[in-house]
Amino acid sequence: MGSAARAGLDLALPQQLTVIALCALTAFVSHLALAVFNDGVRPFMLDFVQGRSTRAATAAVSFGLSAGFVFGLGAPMALASGVLNPWLLFLPTDVLGLLAPRKWLAPLLGAGWGALVVFGLGGANELAHDLPVDFLTAMQQMSTPILFLFTLFPVLAVVRQFGPLRGAVVGVVELALVVLTLKLWPNMFAGALAMAVGVLMLIGFAVTADVRRRKAERAERAERAERAERSDSDPVEADADDPMASLFSASAARLRRHLPLFMLLGAGICVLAQLKVFGGGEATSFLIAKGQYAEAAQVDFYRMFGFLPLIATTALASGAYGIVGFTLAYPIGYLLPNPLLAAVAGAAVFAVEVLALSSIGRVLGRLPSVRDSSEHLRAAIGEALGLAILFGSLLAANQMGGGLAILICGGLYLLNEATGRPVVRMAAAPAAVLVGGVVLNLLYWLDLFAPVKG
Repeated sequence: MGSAARAGLDLALPQQLTVIALCALTAFVSHLALAVFNDGVRPFMLDFVQGRSTRAATAAVSFGLSAGFVFGLGAPMALASGVLNPWLLFLPTDVLGLLAPRKWLAPLLGAGWGALVVFGLGGANELAHDLPVDFLTAMQQMSTPILFLFTLFPVLAVVRQFGPLRGAVVGVVELALVVLTLKLWPNMFAGALAMAVGVLMLIGFAVTADVRRRKAERAERAERAERAERSDSDPVEADADDPMASLFSASAARLRRHLPLFMLLGAGICVLAQLKVFGGGEATSFLIAKGQYAEAAQVDFYRMFGFLPLIATTALASGAYGIVGFTLAYPIGYLLPNPLLAAVAGAAVFAVEVLALSSIGRVLGRLPSVRDSSEHLRAAIGEALGLAILFGSLLAANQMGGGLAILICGGLYLLNEATGRPVVRMAAAPAAVLVGGVVLNLLYWLDLFAPVKG
């Protein structure tokens, strides 16, 4: 198919049915408290599973943590890129599934949301493009800042964890690779190779630190044992039992009992990615829109390293997995040639992930530097995208209304900051562009504003 941005949100019937069915399934899984998409909601799920919190209270938490992302980030990104995203599809099904009082109602509510997205958003997209001030076309200005600034997230993570010197080295390497890619492979996303090398360097630094720490700990234990032997005291016992081995066993067992349902969920996620109407992240959405599927797969594969430890540990602690698993189903789906293969691969990936959760928890328990790298990667992704989205939103405002639009959109963003961020920071700027676009159209109809030419 062509560029999704050009085609808008006009989905073919199989794509529409897939979205509706997957929204129904994710709402059902959320209702059973087996998985949610919002990482911030997952820690609250244990109290709900164990009966210490009501369904209504848990749904209220989910809504409070999700609403800003749905309407401030998910919807604007879908309208700007012409590609669906997980914030738009799965944050609402988290809420609807938890809110539904009966099992049979949850998938109906989820399917209703899916239908609203595939039919309502497409209509809104066509209507917006027909307005005198076409703010959706202007929002495509966000793509360049998002794609290129996102490339820097490994550099920020290295600086935070290993200091500015190593961060500078990674930064120079990434810049050189971007320049080289632009020169030698102009049709390739310039940040793909740079991000790959940056993430690999970060992981290399972290693994090296953990190996050195383990060697130091073994040497220290050996020295203590030798001292104890010389003093004829009781020998120092080694850590025979790894506390991580049994800490999360009940949650892991609960998830394994529902393995067929997770395999069905994995199949659906991977098929949706294969249909090329869905992107797993902000940068990925614009790459999918440009038809750069291999680059989109690379971006989501690297991003996975920032979220895998978080998803694994919160799943083991709460008994609720991630709706999209470790997100590995995204890049696999982008690259596969047909939905049937995607369904088989997605089911297999989720089966492996769920069965390996306990082992992953034990490994992460022995690699604290790698765990820390994941946290730094997530923080760096947020910082890079926050700046990129803000900058891109101001570019969009400038295109649709010049200085007046910058005043309106920037003012709304600053007002959100001054009032304690009722809309989360990352979603505030795109939401301001949408509101600013509506205001400019009202001013046009009142004959108080003329759209910027060109």
